[in-house]
Amino acid sequence: MLENLFTLFMLIILQAVLGFDNLLYISLESKRAPVEKQTQVRNLGIGIAIVLRIGLLFLLLQLLPLFEEPLFHLHWEGVVEGAITGHSIIVLFGGGFILYTAVKEIWHMVYLEEHAKESKEKSSFGKVLFLIVVMNLVFSFDSILSAIALTKVLWVMATAIVISGVLMIWLSDRVSKFLARNRMFEVLGLFILFLVGVMLISEGGHLAELAFFDVHITPMSKSTFYFVIFVLVIVDIVQGRYQKKLIKEHEAHKH
Repeated sequence: MLENLFTLFMLIILQAVLGFDNLLYISLESKRAPVEKQTQVRNLGIGIAIVLRIGLLFLLLQLLPLFEEPLFHLHWEGVVEGAITGHSIIVLFGGGFILYTAVKEIWHMVYLEEHAKESKEKSSFGKVLFLIVVMNLVFSFDSILSAIALTKVLWVMATAIVISGVLMIWLSDRVSKFLARNRMFEVLGLFILFLVGVMLISEGGHLAELAFFDVHITPMSKSTFYFVIFVLVIVDIVQGRYQKKLIKEHEAHKH
C-alpha cells in the first residue's frame, strides 16, 4: 500500500508537469466561446476528458500492442522511410492541429485583428467543447503511457487521472484570468503553443521512425522544451520592464 501511495504521488506530479501545455491550450481555446460560458466550457471539457481518459486507460491496457504495431510502412528509397503506428498518427495529428491553431492566431493577432474578433464571436459552445475534449485526449496519451510504465495497478492510475483533472479544473480559471488581465502574455502563450506543436510533431515522427533523405526525425526532449519556455518567459519579462522604463523616460523628456 505504501508503495502504491508513493507511486500515486509521483503520477500526480507527472500528470501536472505533462499537463502544463494542455492547460495552456484549454485556456486559449476557451476564449473562443461566449464570455458567459467560458468557465463552463473549460470545466465541462476537462470533466468529460477525465471520464474519457479513464476509458482510454482501460483501452490502452488491453490494446497497447495494437497501438504500437505498424499499420503500414513508407518506403521510397533515399526520400522517405517510416513505419506508421496508431500512436504516431494520433500524436502527429495533435501536433499538426496545435501548430496550425498557434500560427493562425499569431497571424490574426499581427495582421487581421478584426477578422480574429469576428471568428472568435462565431465559435459555438459545442465546437469549443469538442476541441478541448479531443485535444485533451491527444495530450493524455503521453501521461497515460508514462503511468503504465510506472505501475500496473489500475486504481492508482485512475486516481491520479481524476486528481490531476480536478487540479486542472481549479487551475484553468486562474490561468485564463491571468491571461485576461495580462494581454501581452497571450503572445507568449501562443508561441509556447507553437513549440508544443513542434514537439508533438517531432515525437510523432520519431514514433513512426520517419526519415527524410536518410535523416531520421529525433524528438524534442522535455528538458529542451521547458528550457526554451523558461528563456521565452525571462525574455518577455525583461522586455516588458525595459519597455516600461523607455516609456517613463520618454514621458519625462516631454515634461
